[in-house]
Amino acid sequence: KDTSWKRCSRVTAVWALLLCVLLLTGITMLWIKYNNLKTENNQLQTSYNNLTTEKKQLQERHNNLNTEKRLLQASYNNQTVERDQLQAVNKNLTIEKDQLRRERDGYLRTFWEKRKCFCFSSSLYCMSTEMKNWTESRQDCTDKGLDLVIVNSREEQEFIGKQKARFKAWIGLSDRDTEGEWKWVDGTPLTT
Repeated sequence: KDTSWKRCSRVTAVWALLLCVLLLTGITMLWIKYNNLKTENNQLQTSYNNLTTEKKQLQERHNNLNTEKRLLQASYNNQTVERDQLQAVNKNLTIEKDQLRRERDGYLRTFWEKRKCFCFSSSLYCMSTEMKNWTESRQDCTDKGLDLVIVNSREEQEFIGKQKARFKAWIGLSDRDTEGEWKWVDGTPLTT
């Protein structure tokens, strides 16, 4: 009996030891798994926190972009209104300019017919049909708010030369202040 008992005790002890080893191995593996899961959980929590922060930043950026979009839209709308107003003003000014041009052309035709006037470049040249000397001609011009012509270019000189072939005319050049020293009516000296 004793042997049987001893044998049974040994087998039981071996099984108990085996169970203890298995239990210890299981606990160790669970402990390792727990630590791995805890580390993974911490990493996921950190990642979640980072994503939450990034989401907040993106939301703020989205809100800022929406605000900027609204401001740009308001600015665009204001500029569109301003453009439309400027186009209306431009249209009115164009109409007014055309009307003034027609009036001017009518006045110029009348003036030209009465005074024998001609346009060249942006200037108006009037020829008198009366025979007068240089001083009388200049006085006649200044009485009318005009003056004798100052020739500023070769083209202008050629134009005046062609008109003088049809009309007698004086130019605004004299040496009456100092003989031999030629000056234009505005006081500038003659240059060649």
